[in-house]
Amino acid sequence: MRHGEWHKSGRIGWLRAAVLGANDGIVSTASLVIGVASAGATRSAVLIAGTAGLVAGAMSMAAGEYVSVSSQSDTENSDLARERKELETDTEAEHQELAAIYVQRGLDPALAAQVSNQLMAHDALGAHARDELGISEILQARPVQAAFASALSFSVGAALPLATVFVVSQALMVWLVAVLSLAFLAILGGIAAKVGGARISTGAIRVTFWGALAMALTAAVGSLFGVTT
Repeated sequence: MRHGEWHKSGRIGWLRAAVLGANDGIVSTASLVIGVASAGATRSAVLIAGTAGLVAGAMSMAAGEYVSVSSQSDTENSDLARERKELETDTEAEHQELAAIYVQRGLDPALAAQVSNQLMAHDALGAHARDELGISEILQARPVQAAFASALSFSVGAALPLATVFVVSQALMVWLVAVLSLAFLAILGGIAAKVGGARISTGAIRVTFWGALAMALTAAVGSLFGVTT
């Protein structure tokens, strides 16, 4: 019979990149828009700055995620290559090493040796990757997936404050961008918490707090250094 449980850990890779991208898209673009608008810039200038921030931010997120996750992938591949060589040159030592891991986890030595033998007969490299190196299919690094998810989610997040700038009056621009962006952040934080199995209120509060702080600081900078024409 097929096991019916559905765990959330399989979402870790894409969820982290997507939430980080959308959060950065909203916070950085809203903060940029608010800072420029607080300096007295025209709507067109605010839109240009915001659009440039969207493009630059999306590419930066994609590049950063790709480089970061690629480094993780390189490390994993290097470890797997070394483990594969050790399995070819000293199989018995690898049997003992795997059995020792199972003993540390609570199995008696005889059962640990039996489990080690059976798992290595089925998939020796997979058993060592999972139980010795901590590399599994769920947590394995996927650079392209992470880069795409980050760039796309950043763009979606950044589009929200830009759309607000486009439709609201200039007199209300700063306040409405701030309020609506914080609402977007709260919704995003709640959704991310729900998908990840955490409390919705906790996820919403923590992302909204940092977003509000960033927007307040950029508004202060824009008001301090800007010149209304």
